[in-house]
Amino acid sequence: MPHQRSLLQAIRSFGMDTITLAGPLEAKLEAMQAAGFTQVMLKANDLVGHPQGWQAAVKAVRASGLRGTGFQVLRDFEGLSGHLHQYKVDIAKTMLEMCAALGCDVLLACSSTSTHASQDLDHLARDLRKLAMLAIPFGIRIAYEGLSWGRTVNEFTTAWDAVCRADCPNLGIGIDSFHILAAGTSLDRMDDLDPAKIFLVQLSDFMWQETRTFEERMATARTFRVFPGEGVHTEDLVRMVLKLDALGYRGDYSFEVFNDDYVQMPLPMVAERARRSALWLGEDVLRRSVPLPGQLKLRTA
Repeated sequence: MPHQRSLLQAIRSFGMDTITLAGPLEAKLEAMQAAGFTQVMLKANDLVGHPQGWQAAVKAVRASGLRGTGFQVLRDFEGLSGHLHQYKVDIAKTMLEMCAALGCDVLLACSSTSTHASQDLDHLARDLRKLAMLAIPFGIRIAYEGLSWGRTVNEFTTAWDAVCRADCPNLGIGIDSFHILAAGTSLDRMDDLDPAKIFLVQLSDFMWQETRTFEERMATARTFRVFPGEGVHTEDLVRMVLKLDALGYRGDYSFEVFNDDYVQMPLPMVAERARRSALWLGEDVLRRSVPLPGQLKLRTA
């Protein structure tokens, strides 16, 4: 029993993303809970795609006992003008209402890829501040993430610049390991971050060393990410997690794993892979008992 409690404690900071699993929402939640997870990262399609309606999806999440890590994803919000800006404000309001209904306190917003958006960082920051102000009545924080194929903001360093310019207490940064690895951003730049303004960390790996073009990054990101410890960037992920921990980050880690193979596998098998990854990170990495380089791959169940 003490060992079981230790295992549960080791994965308490980690959660799965519904994107990783196939099937109805209730089955996904059950598989995550059975694997020992206590939190789940939810997406808008989980709600609006539910056969009984989005309110039924909210009830299913609340009944599961899993805490919502966050809600995703608001895209292409910042940098627009006129009717395009107003359209996105209306979309943001709906996203915030769904996020609040779930009891999630973090809404993820990804950097814009739109060619209609301004590339002026002050304009982007002004819009992000507006989004954060819209979120205040709901008690929601905005985690702004730099997509590695974003038009203007495609590294976490530039996302951090925009967040600092906006200077709003409930606006922070979202860290996604895939985008950092794909863009080749130096992990040393994390030293510039304020850990209190890191609102979410999403972890994943992939199976090749480089993604040379935006198109290759998008294809890999959307179809072939793997859990930490399963890819070829394990040592970088170890450094990243340890650096965040040393900075003082004590928030949530979510496995943001899009994988076409995983959605063809039984849910318990995929959830077990996630569990092994969480145990490795929680027990071996964050407790400073890091395996030797030749032993970094996940242990078998």
